[in-house]
Amino acid sequence: MKLMVGLGNPGREYFFSRHNIGFMVVEALALKHNMSFNQLKHHSLLSRGQIAGEKVLLVKPLTYMNLSGRAVKDVLLSSRELFLESLVIVHDDMDLELGRIRFKVKGGSGGHRGVDSIIEKLNTRDFVRLKIGIGRPQNNGNPEDDGAGVRNYVLEGFSSQEEPLLKEVIKKAAEALEILLLEGIDTAMNRYNC
Repeated sequence: MKLMVGLGNPGREYFFSRHNIGFMVVEALALKHNMSFNQLKHHSLLSRGQIAGEKVLLVKPLTYMNLSGRAVKDVLLSSRELFLESLVIVHDDMDLELGRIRFKVKGGSGGHRGVDSIIEKLNTRDFVRLKIGIGRPQNNGNPEDDGAGVRNYVLEGFSSQEEPLLKEVIKKAAEALEILLLEGIDTAMNRYNC
């Protein structure tokens, strides 16, 4: 069974935030394949189904972003059908501009606190990530950033000008996950890491 985890924060105030683009992607994938997030277990909302003939478990952790590792570990340990090799984490990435996506196998977190939490709880960096670009905040000429600007940026909503591109990238990311299931990580990376 493939385990695809979209990262985000629970709650209405975060629903449309940049940090929740992982949630948006797995929700779009579920909708496309008539799956619904109708199970509340392991600190997460779960959606089970089949995509491209493969059994899939889609997950939205409800632990808040910085504690995502707790939920991911609990879900992984909950079934003999789930393995670390089946794990795909879908998350926002400020180093990619909005509209771009990139698969990554192994490696560090790039400063993403949700991915940091997963690495810490699983005690490994060996899992697939699908990074969804959200771009960086404008620093208004201030080279010094105490982190508050970044925190505010990832928790703010997308602008009306960004919405068409947001819809496009969510659709592209859901399709990329389908290609991963159908043809494997190498094909998915060759097609989408450009």
